[in-house]
Amino acid sequence: VQLQASGGGLVQAGGSLRLSCAASRRTFSTYVMGWLRQAPGKEREFVAAINTSGEFTYYADSVKGRFTISRDNAKNTADLQMNGLKPEDTAVYYCVATKRLPTKASAQYDYWGQGTQVTVSS
Repeated sequence: VQLQASGGGLVQAGGSLRLSCAASRRTFSTYVMGWLRQAPGKEREFVAAINTSGEFTYYADSVKGRFTISRDNAKNTADLQMNGLKPEDTAVYYCVATKRLPTKASAQYDYWGQGTQVTVSS
């Protein structure tokens, strides 16, 4: 599956952004979707994931209550709504997918889109 992420940008602290991920395959609904991020000088980290049906979602503690992941299997898209953004959310965000069970382990995601930069100013 090919993934195309969009929606990054520059926002002030407390603001919101919505990232979107478009997938290429009609079998999109069989993939667990997720978002990972990597800040300069830091390891990549898990942000959020959603199971194939969209019924179950998973979040890193650092974003829980502020970020919401969703998917539309009819449109082959997965979005990440980010509210209450903080400077520490600044990173390159990657849309990812896997055929495995939902996981917070970034290494378990086999398919990656290109990153989209999110910058939060203080």
